[in-house]
Amino acid sequence: MIKIPTKILVVDDEKDFVEMLSLRLNETGEKVTPAYSGKECLDLLEKDNIDVVILDIKMPGMDGIEVLKEIKKRFPLIEVIMLTGHGTTETAVEGMKLGAFDYLLKPADFDDLSEKLEGARKKKDEQEERIRKAEAKLLSRKTGGVF
Repeated sequence: MIKIPTKILVVDDEKDFVEMLSLRLNETGEKVTPAYSGKECLDLLEKDNIDVVILDIKMPGMDGIEVLKEIKKRFPLIEVIMLTGHGTTETAVEGMKLGAFDYLLKPADFDDLSEKLEGARKKKDEQEERIRKAEAKLLSRKTGGVF
């Protein structure tokens, strides 16, 4: 079976971390775009079709929670995995209440991250499929079942 790459946006102000994680994810066949700030993240989401955002909570300027709120407001189907250091687990839980798919503690175990990415992609695909079915049903009703 052919694996369809997940389109991932990695957002963190730590450049070395973003580059290393992007490299590892690319090696597993994913399509990764890096971003180094919340603003850059939102700008890229306007242009690119992204499935999952891996988002650091602690960033200068716009923090991860602010970015998450904007993502969920403007791109509700995009799934977000929050990255947090030890002291901000409560913030990660707050992120999940605001619509994040899940969170991981830094430094994240790559197998855990891969598992969460797979779950996030599956959830997004299922939501999109439900929307397509609802739209098809609506179209069928409007046309009397004739296409």
